[in-house]
This record gives sequence, C-alpha cells and structure tokens, in this order.
Amino acid sequence: MNIRVLGCHGSEQLIKKSQGLGQCRTCGFLVNGTVMVDAGTIGAALTLEEQRRITHVLLSHLHFDHVQGLPTLADNLVDDGASPVTIVGTTQVLNGLRSHLFNNKVYPNFFRLPTPKQPIFRLQAMTPKRTVAVGKLEVTPIRVNHLVPTVGFLVKQGESSFIYSGDTYETDEIWRVAEREPTLKAVFIESSFPDEQADLARVSRHLTPTLLARAFRKIRRPDLPLYVYHVKPRFREQIVQQLSRFQIPRLTVLEEGQEICL
Repeated sequence: MNIRVLGCHGSEQLIKKSQGLGQCRTCGFLVNGTVMVDAGTIGAALTLEEQRRITHVLLSHLHFDHVQGLPTLADNLVDDGASPVTIVGTTQVLNGLRSHLFNNKVYPNFFRLPTPKQPIFRLQAMTPKRTVAVGKLEVTPIRVNHLVPTVGFLVKQGESSFIYSGDTYETDEIWRVAEREPTLKAVFIESSFPDEQADLARVSRHLTPTLLARAFRKIRRPDLPLYVYHVKPRFREQIVQQLSRFQIPRLTVLEEGQEICL
C-alpha cells in the first residue's frame, strides 16, 4: 500500500519551518491513489486529474476538519462526467452529512446532484467490527473514544495492514485489534495537545504525548512504525519534543507531502 499524506494536522495554519513557511492542513490520507482516509484535505493538495481517480472516501467521524474537503471535491467533479465517489462511514456519519452539510442550506445535496441517478456522491454504510470491501482494501471499523460517534480503522490489503486511530482519547479495543493482527505493518495515532494541556485533551477527547505512548505500549510491538498525526500546529514543537522523551524507535511525526509504503 502507498499512503500519501495530504494533510495531517488538527487545524490549518502556516508555521515557520527550516526552509520558510509551511502549510499545515487538516487530516486526509490518500491510499493507493484511489481511497481517501478522512477528507480534511483533498482539493488543496491534489490536481483535478488526481481527484478524478478517487473512488472512495472513508470517514472516521463527522467533525468538520475531517469532512471539509468533500464540498470542494464535489464542486470540482460536478460537471466533469466522473463516476460517483462512494463515501463510506457509519450510519451516524452518513446521516450527519445529509442533515448538516449536504442539506441544500449549508451546501447543495450532492447525493442527488447533478442527477439522482448519477450523483457526485454515493453512500456505503459500515458497522463497527464488521469488515467491508472499500475498493481493493478490506476495512474494519472499530469504535474509539471521542466526543461524537467515531471509529478508527484496520485497513488491509493482502499481507499488509495499518491501524488508523481516528480522533480518540484513552481507549482499548482498537489496540487489542492491533495486538492480534499478524499483517500489521504500521500504526497511525493522533496526538493533538502537549502534556501541559491534559485537561483540554480530556474534555475534547484527544491524546497527548504521554497518553499516546501509553496507548502504543498496549500493542506490545515497540518496533512497529508509529506515525503521529492530528497535531495542533501551534503546539507542534512541544509535542515533538515531548514524544522524543519516550524513545520510541520508529516514531515519525507526520508532515504534509510525505509518502509511506507498506
């Protein structure tokens, strides 16, 4: 599997980097050029031709920073003759998109446009713990601990798989799944706030570096590649420094534009 990091932060912001200003974008990961895992960033990082290749969008939850790329994708494809894109999520997420986003008030109903028989988006419901086919991938959603109904994912192709935590606070089931999975090649875990913001992390149901390290230990595979995402840009340097204290051998704090091959 090839995973392209379109966006990997908990908000959008320009920050100072070694070679000047860098753009932090919200979470969107393109797998094998065709499947999005979350949709915080799509059009801001992909050409029109690359957007046309997207066949499925896999959503962990309904928060805006994970779905905000969908309206732009719809606008870019609406008169393009592209095949419908399948949005895959739990019933709570799919119903929320209908009610709160593509409701002809906030945004046009692209589940029926340009025509009901050939809309931009089609829906595919998934149920936690039940594996579904998403293109050529096998995806198992797993409930995690966030403010709204949220799932993480076990994403598998052949003899390779990865875990994507979704937005979460302290939780257990997804780490038990990771520990048992023989094909697991990598794990993506969020860490939104530094340890000094532990109270904010608790009330918003996000992880800090200390909580992330505790979660990672539950997998019992310290050699596993660990990719950290959903970092709030204003805390990035603090979070990177705090994560380094745990000396996790194969830890990477993600940046936009990286590609990962499993």
